[in-house]
Amino acid sequence: MEKAERLSPDTYQGHRKRLREKFLKSGLSGFHDYEIVELLFSLGTPRKDCKQSAKEAIKRFQTLRGVLEAPAEELQQIKGIGAHSTFGIKLVQEVAREFLHSKMLEKPFYRSSQEVFDYLYHSMRGLKKEVFKVIYLSSQNQIINTVNLSEGTINSSSVSSREIIEGAIKSNAAALIFVHNHPSGAVEPSSSDKGLTRELVYAGRIMRLKVLDHIIIGENKYFSFAGEGLIEEYETDFLNQMLRGTAEARKRFYKTNISGDKKY
Repeated sequence: MEKAERLSPDTYQGHRKRLREKFLKSGLSGFHDYEIVELLFSLGTPRKDCKQSAKEAIKRFQTLRGVLEAPAEELQQIKGIGAHSTFGIKLVQEVAREFLHSKMLEKPFYRSSQEVFDYLYHSMRGLKKEVFKVIYLSSQNQIINTVNLSEGTINSSSVSSREIIEGAIKSNAAALIFVHNHPSGAVEPSSSDKGLTRELVYAGRIMRLKVLDHIIIGENKYFSFAGEGLIEEYETDFLNQMLRGTAEARKRFYKTNISGDKKY
């Protein structure tokens, strides 16, 4: 570290210039992770040597992704990294988040569940409580709005079907996506998760709203109810119950009328 700190301004400025020229020529191909972090640090501290700080950041957080997702206060615990140095890291994070959000808006959901995960993962990973979100979509499956609906243990008593339906009407939505996180990092749905999803699919069918998916976000992975065929299963169950109910109603109707005819 002492050797890096003794570098003259001309030396590290020349080094940084070569990194930038390399990036402009071929992107990030051939870059070490610490070199990418070094470039990002330099956005906030253009007159300071960031090489050793970048190496320390990679050492502490293990990967480029680990550095990008690290809280600013933890990054600043590394010698040589202050508020200005973290500027580039947080800038790239927010730009990437907005870019992924824009891609979500441009594509139909049924082709981009991974993008929904990528977009929401950064804001939901590491949360200490479960947070339940509903994404409202148009009839063309374009994102209209994303709303935080509940925080805490997620079940049918904490998530209001009525509130979801009212939000859909206000947003003029035709379809819904549900997303919540598991603080434990595991993504296997609980019986409560399954029961709630079934209830929401039923409510959507009654109100002619299409439930496209329910995604559970864990530690760098997710579970898709649609991907596992459960949304389709719940829709089939609902239709079967409707058919059984219709059949029973017809039986009662015919029985009542036949009994009435016999009296005359």
